[in-house]
Amino acid sequence: MKYEKKLMNTRTINPVQLHLLEMFSYCGSEQTVSEMKDVLADFYAKKVQKEADRLWDEGTLNGEAIERILQEHWRTPYRE
Repeated sequence: MKYEKKLMNTRTINPVQLHLLEMFSYCGSEQTVSEMKDVLADFYAKKVQKEADRLWDEGTLNGEAIERILQEHWRTPYRE
């Protein structure tokens, strides 16, 4: 991924973000927003599944690797 130098802590909007903002500007109801969120979630779920299938097929991902992932502790520990 290409990163641009940011001045004064400003952020730039990439073309995908701009397109999504434009699409969401036409959403007239919470129902429509919910449906658009579902479409985006489905899109990314399919991408993740495709990558998981590729890793499985090449042998990088297997039952043992999945078990190790399930045993990981992903939460940030609380500080005392």
